Amino acid sequence: MYLSDRSFKEWSNVRKSLLYGAILFVLSGVGVSIWITLAITPKDKLAIDETAFAVVQAIYVPGAAAFLQGISKLGSVMVLAIASVLILVYFLFSSSFSRLMAMYFAIAMVGVSGITKLMKSLTSRDRPEFLGGYDGMTSSYPSGHTSGAVVFYGFLIYIIGAQTIGRKWKWAIHTLLILIISGISFSRVYLGVHYFTDVVSGIFLGCLWLFLCVIGAELTLRRKAKKEKEEAAGMNEFSPLFKEANSDD
Repeated sequence: MYLSDRSFKEWSNVRKSLLYGAILFVLSGVGVSIWITLAITPKDKLAIDETAFAVVQAIYVPGAAAFLQGISKLGSVMVLAIASVLILVYFLFSSSFSRLMAMYFAIAMVGVSGITKLMKSLTSRDRPEFLGGYDGMTSSYPSGHTSGAVVFYGFLIYIIGAQTIGRKWKWAIHTLLILIISGISFSRVYLGVHYFTDVVSGIFLGCLWLFLCVIGAELTLRRKAKKEKEEAAGMNEFSPLFKEANSDD
């Protein structure tokens, strides 16, 4: 994959910069999410949430709502669960990826669901009343559609990035997946089922968990590659002895 082929010292400056940027983004997101978690209450709205809904009201078009409802469903539990099962089947039986990758993908999806539910149970934030049409029973904070979409589609971005397909195809697929994540996140506020801060924390929560899962997968693959390399070196070291013994026979 990305880390298993060479040491950190051998990385290009671009790759190092991307890693540092990802770490900075995740750490910043953790700080913002902690602040939001401490600031929200079940009833009161934050000023930034009221501002976001004011913007949405100014640009709200009824015809766009139906389209965004379709986009929003791409982050629903049912869609992500079915898609995750299909991808796991592909990883296990039809792809060149190891079972380790299937395991980490499963950990990523099950983990983000559990963490999101835990966060919801700890906050119990009322849903917004922007459109007044939501009848769900779960807490508004954080957005499960958003956190699930970030992990699911983000993991696909990670997998596709390691493929040997052309760079143009990679950029096209990555752009499409990023647009899906962005569309799902925006739709939750536009449709009035989440506050802006619910979505922001959903994004950062998803990014944090995705980052940890990807790092875990990379380190596991790195250890596996190192072990295989050492075993191969050991075999090569003893191969002359085997040849000599066979020649004596």
